[in-house]
Amino acid sequence: MSATSGAAIPRYSYGDELASSVIHGIGIVLSIAGLATLVAFAALHGDALAVVACAVFGTSLVLLYTASTLYHSISVAKAKPALRVLDHVAIYLLIAGTYTPFTLIALPGAWGLSLFAAIWALALAGIALELGLFRRYHKLAVLLYVGMGWIGMIAFRPLSAHLQTGGMLLLIGGGVAYTLGVPFYLWRRLPYHHALWHVFVLAGSVLHFLAVLLYVIPDAAA
Repeated sequence: MSATSGAAIPRYSYGDELASSVIHGIGIVLSIAGLATLVAFAALHGDALAVVACAVFGTSLVLLYTASTLYHSISVAKAKPALRVLDHVAIYLLIAGTYTPFTLIALPGAWGLSLFAAIWALALAGIALELGLFRRYHKLAVLLYVGMGWIGMIAFRPLSAHLQTGGMLLLIGGGVAYTLGVPFYLWRRLPYHHALWHVFVLAGSVLHFLAVLLYVIPDAAA
């Protein structure tokens, strides 16, 4: 790779790449089914805003798992840098996409709109940086991922006033799952470390999906 191509592409073992591809390949299937389920459920029990918010969340899931699976399953060296950037861009989109139904449906008023605008602005800034600075200093991107993921806690009190306890537990549990996976993401000497990271990502996505399906949409319809 040339010096202008950004940071060196991490090398994973064949087994780690295969396991990562399979795990997030399963994520693609689940995400497509989840997108259809969320949109259908929102159409039946919510309004147009609920449908759009759920579509954004579901689409961000599909994009994340598709980008990740492509990155780990395609071994063409020249394609790896672009696929890696796409993978990282999809992370920002997933974080913002996950916040969308919580901020637009579960958290009405100024709190919801302000947090929605802030998280999407951070996502766009992160994407811009991913195309430049973060290509060389990826640990900075990891800090931004985690920070964006937990910034919603500034709205804990107003959100908990509108979202049932079960929904809050699933929301927080999803964030914890993502965060617990970060050490495995960074622990590159551990065999299958990236596949383990993918397991935590999938778990976090499932918990957030359940929070939206079982609590955010029904609470909005109540």
